[in-house]
Amino acid sequence: LRKNVEDFTGPRERSDLGFVTFDVTADILNGKNGLQTFRNKNTLIIFDWNVKQLFLYLSAEYSTKNNALNQVVLWDKIMLRGDNPRLSLKDMKSKYFFFDDGNGLKGNRNITLTLSWNVVPNAGILPLVTGSGHVSVPFPDTYETTKSY
Repeated sequence: LRKNVEDFTGPRERSDLGFVTFDVTADILNGKNGLQTFRNKNTLIIFDWNVKQLFLYLSAEYSTKNNALNQVVLWDKIMLRGDNPRLSLKDMKSKYFFFDDGNGLKGNRNITLTLSWNVVPNAGILPLVTGSGHVSVPFPDTYETTKSY
């Protein structure tokens, strides 16, 4: 679902606002994670002695005529040590606004969704882990005009 709405945050009068509903299936401990089936061979020992929590996030990447790369975080979750490392989330809505700084969502055929996470250690560096799979989603060529979401 995509709308063209007034944008009070920048110099443009109107911008595209995307609404995304998605399913996330992830098994962090066994290396199966993602929207469909993301795989990462380095996740088998992700909760070792130095891991306090994981910060999971779903991001969208796409290109437009004005920008070669656009990245937007749509959803996030903190997974604490001891939480169930298997996610099975259905019909999730984006947690954050999916604004484009123009009209780059309309008819865009290659918006790629990727599940990533940061390891938050008890001490030391903060490594970034990205799933090796992704899902590309085409956006429609028309704007939604209804008030509901």
